[in-house]
Amino acid sequence: MSTDVVSEVRTMVVAIPAGCVAAYGEVGREMGIGPRQAGRAVALLDGDVPWWRVVYADGSPATCHEGGARALLEAEGVPFRDGRVDMAKLRADRIRWP
Repeated sequence: MSTDVVSEVRTMVVAIPAGCVAAYGEVGREMGIGPRQAGRAVALLDGDVPWWRVVYADGSPATCHEGGARALLEAEGVPFRDGRVDMAKLRADRIRWP
């Protein structure tokens, strides 16, 4: 994966405010790439980037970075229902993409 793609994904992920989430597909759509490619790029991000704010389309938290996403999301006050982020409350349309 090119460092340009990872760098662009990094910029997108940094734009997601605390307490909000975006799905891999939403990040990918903004960049013109697929959700799997966005997911691979998110998995390569450093721990200082809020990678945990990118979730699967069904609201399941990311499994990369040793699976710590749920705890980090809960610490930001992100609501869960049945083990998934309540996407209806946290759609990415609130995000101002760069």
